[in-house]
Amino acid sequence: MKKILKISILIVLLAFNFSCENDEQVTVQADVDPQLVSPLSGNDYELNPANAANEATTLVWNHAKYSVQTEVNYEVQVALSGTDFSNYEIAGLTTNRFVTWTVEELNGLMLTLGATPYNATDIDVRIKASLGSNESLVSYSNVITLGVTAYTTELPKLWLPGSYQADSGYGNNWTHSTAAKLASEGFGNTNFEGYVYFASTQVSPNDGFKFTDAADWNNGIFGDDGTFTGGLTSPGDNIGVTPGYYRVTANTTALTYNITQTTWAIIGNATAGGWSTDTPMTYNSTTKKWSVVATLSTQAAPDNGLKFRANGGWDINLGDTDADGTMEYGGQNIGTTAGTYLIELDLSNPRQYTYTLTPQ
Repeated sequence: MKKILKISILIVLLAFNFSCENDEQVTVQADVDPQLVSPLSGNDYELNPANAANEATTLVWNHAKYSVQTEVNYEVQVALSGTDFSNYEIAGLTTNRFVTWTVEELNGLMLTLGATPYNATDIDVRIKASLGSNESLVSYSNVITLGVTAYTTELPKLWLPGSYQADSGYGNNWTHSTAAKLASEGFGNTNFEGYVYFASTQVSPNDGFKFTDAADWNNGIFGDDGTFTGGLTSPGDNIGVTPGYYRVTANTTALTYNITQTTWAIIGNATAGGWSTDTPMTYNSTTKKWSVVATLSTQAAPDNGLKFRANGGWDINLGDTDADGTMEYGGQNIGTTAGTYLIELDLSNPRQYTYTLTPQ
């Protein structure tokens, strides 16, 4: 009985001692904030799409230090300069003390922040340090400012909302989201081009279409200047048109436009008609492609093969200089292998014209 009593007392004493030890909790605190040391504030970067996969820069910082040894989580925060990080993007998560951005990553970050391509824009960068999944004991580094000139590979567009859309395969009438579009040669250029199908006659002033430089009615709106001789004004009159498939061009600086009706064909010594006779193609308003099934002979580019041309002449013709399926005006002949093919021409994506040859 005495032995049992002694054991019971010992258990109580041990439990009391453990409770006392457990009450002695360790207080963790941030002793040193992270410190961004590279790149230096004031560095400038002019980004180029040709170097998209290359390193743009590497952020390096000194570790934050806490009163106990523990792994630290880091978050790279980036915002437009002068905004006090009121609207920032997270541009890296790591437990290391560095993050590398490629040219493409930094460019995408700049566009997300709202930077205007080809204009230098300042950004502020800082490092946020924290502990654990609950982001305890947050601290921030110094802020550095970088100047970045972003680029865009997206060609500027003009939208053609109008009363032609429902009949022609472009969704509801006067609806920007499904309207045909034109594209310029590059950012900052205002010479637009594209191909549009009009299934029915559009008579101005009530019907027709207009050009807008955004997918809404809140920006530039361009219509005919009232002479219907190819001049534009803002907002102008609706532009009427007769049925057909048109090459449409517009210049919002020169304030001019032109619409040229086209029919498409293949021609070349790979076709039955050789270089003297077109093989006509047919337009499908659902797929927005021209197509023909034709038997071809084996021909080697660039001296032989086939090309696409409009209206039985060479003023508008397309070839494939790089043999990559994307065409250029006046490009090289397209080489062929003997066989019967479904040949399709897609002009629906402005300035990104493509073709396919599918064996039958």
